[in-house]
Amino acid sequence: MRKMCLILSLSVLALAMVSCGTDDRSFGYPREETLYVGGLQWGSPTTFNPLAWWSAFPIMEGGNNTVTYEPLVLFNSFTSEMEPLLGTIYEESNEYISVIMNSAARWSDNRPLTAEDVKYTYELARDNSVLYSGVWEHLTDITIDTVNVDTLADIVLPDDHYGQHERITFHMEGAAQQNPLAVYGALQSVRILPKHFFAEKLEELDGDFEALRSLTLGDSPIISGPYQIHNYTNERIILKRRDDYWGNDALFAGEEPGPRYILHPILEGNSHFNLALQQGRIDVTSTYLPRVWTRRDMGVQTWYEEQPYYMAGSIPTLVLNTEHEELSSKYMRRAIASAINYEDVRDLAISGYSEDIQPGLILPFGNEKQYFSAEDAEKYGTSFDKEKARSYLEKAGYTSVWHDDGRLSHMENEDGEPVRSLRIMCPSGWTDWEAIVRIVVRDLRRAGIDAYQDFVDQGVYRESQPVGRFDMILFTPAPELSPTTPLSRLEGVMSSQFWAPIGDRMEENYGRYNNPESDTYNPAVDSLIKNIPLITNQDSLVDAYRKLNRIFMKDQPAIPLAYRPEQYYQFTEAVWENFPHADNPVGPQLVPTIGAARNVLWKLRSTEKGE
Repeated sequence: MRKMCLILSLSVLALAMVSCGTDDRSFGYPREETLYVGGLQWGSPTTFNPLAWWSAFPIMEGGNNTVTYEPLVLFNSFTSEMEPLLGTIYEESNEYISVIMNSAARWSDNRPLTAEDVKYTYELARDNSVLYSGVWEHLTDITIDTVNVDTLADIVLPDDHYGQHERITFHMEGAAQQNPLAVYGALQSVRILPKHFFAEKLEELDGDFEALRSLTLGDSPIISGPYQIHNYTNERIILKRRDDYWGNDALFAGEEPGPRYILHPILEGNSHFNLALQQGRIDVTSTYLPRVWTRRDMGVQTWYEEQPYYMAGSIPTLVLNTEHEELSSKYMRRAIASAINYEDVRDLAISGYSEDIQPGLILPFGNEKQYFSAEDAEKYGTSFDKEKARSYLEKAGYTSVWHDDGRLSHMENEDGEPVRSLRIMCPSGWTDWEAIVRIVVRDLRRAGIDAYQDFVDQGVYRESQPVGRFDMILFTPAPELSPTTPLSRLEGVMSSQFWAPIGDRMEENYGRYNNPESDTYNPAVDSLIKNIPLITNQDSLVDAYRKLNRIFMKDQPAIPLAYRPEQYYQFTEAVWENFPHADNPVGPQLVPTIGAARNVLWKLRSTEKGE
């Protein structure tokens, strides 16, 4: 969802073809050895420091990239399984999770990667403010010992590495928020750092962590992953395969990844990446490509061959600011939910890339299907019904005032006083989201709800979310499938654990639903969110999820609008073949630098058409 040009002039087309950087004469990398990816880097790279708030591809930008710095384990969003990498999950309980370290793991300077590196990485986040510091809300301690794994067949280690191995244990008992799901989420997302490098640098900087964070680290940093940063400019980022990568022997029976190079050109927007994909100058992208079926004859493929084309993994949602008087009534919120034509959102705004949306915040397919109740959705949910929307609006105490020509003029409250127009905020240039908002505004006004679109700069959008500076805002809670979903999605719009008034920052529940100081506070919401991660009985877990989703549907603090994939994932096989898709599920529906999709790199093979 980035800026997409609607009209591409000849001059811009020429610039796109040059700036794409897939022309061998421009970059000099053999096409048959180079995988070109797109949609993960926007703008010139400024830092590759994993401690920075926003570092370039392949460190942070574009998702959970795992080809340079690696996490302990990988989460496969297609199978919903945790896969071993630097370690293997060994023991699991509500009090602790332990991991057996893979003793074959090495840093790029050939030093062993050990449990001390893991402990150091996590304790940096305890003692300093970094992106993953929140994990310490769920941890009390991290300890290291050794264990004999000779007889444990489920521990993935090379044949000659059995015996005494390091075990690292993450302790949760007594934590501020005891949540094993959140710890699992950290195990697959926190990339491990080399202690010997970062500790030495920090000492050289007299303990100044901000100075450490400001280091660019773009010149062959010490990493554990299969690809090293090789070259970068404001036009492209190039990674080169490490032929001495420890995992080739330990995890892939001596095989190397197919591509020698991974090259990410830096282009202006979706349309430039999409054009390069259609011309075979990029192999795989994560950009929004409308009407993808019209690109079939250009070789563009998706997860499914037919509608919805992509496998759903997230829910773009209209979050309502419940602290604003006009939206404080659940009847007003249900009126808004009933006014929206969800079929139009699906078909006109996002090219049909969605199954029919169901009420609630639990996906009715995939791993989450076990927690979804069609009976509850039918009984408690809302659907498109303009007359019901007007009925809810009346229950909320508002009256629509119309012009003689049938256009909406404004709304009035129970005292006959005019009510201000409501604004729906969305980042300017995110074309699929802009289209969704236009449809929602159209439908609300048809139902008598006075609303307008508010397209703003991304910076304004990002800053407005946590402080509650909006009426309604388009947002995707838990945009990636992980061990924490669907709870993290529900928590993201319902939890009042860290509730704060408008103007103060909240990192979840931007709509400030369920104010714990109000007369309408429902303690069951926070109780369910707290207890779900600790429930071990499957029937009890399903029941708890149903209860929480029912409350969401009744109170309607936010409105699910459509289903969306984790990434818009398109590829061509003109140069590389064996990409994942529904008939060839060799990995998840992600660009193969992200999460468990990185394992696809060992499956890709050159078609030799690029030679």
